[in-house]
Amino acid sequence: MAAILPLISTSCIVISAILIAFGWREIKLGNREKHKKIMITAALFALTFFIIYMSRTVFIGNVSFGGPEHLKIFYTIFLIFHVFLATTGGVFGLVTLYLAFKGNFVKHKKIGPWTSMIWFFTAITGVVVYLLLYVIFPNGETTSLIKAILGN
Repeated sequence: MAAILPLISTSCIVISAILIAFGWREIKLGNREKHKKIMITAALFALTFFIIYMSRTVFIGNVSFGGPEHLKIFYTIFLIFHVFLATTGGVFGLVTLYLAFKGNFVKHKKIGPWTSMIWFFTAITGVVVYLLLYVIFPNGETTSLIKAILGN
């Protein structure tokens, strides 16, 4: 079960980004209701990712980089960039959704494209992280947050 969770969570982010692209297209075509439904669905996929990721981090753990030592610094820099994008994208996403639900479409329209672009790059870098940890170099160790804290 634990081995499939990273694939599921990464898939959720990819689906979320694809839906955002479709939602963006719909608003450009003037289809507000379709845009709203698609973007809410995209947000739900992003939330599903977050729930799976946090649950896995706390209870099962995260995988460390299992590749060659000389590549670890490059992976770490890339991972930091990805985490920064994901955090920024998440915050922008919440703000963008809040503005839409409050009916502040002037600000929503300004921030929405930026949020989308950040999320696209988050999805792309997330797939690269997944590939590096689970496909290309699948030899990293796993430690859960609970085990790290309790020392078990």
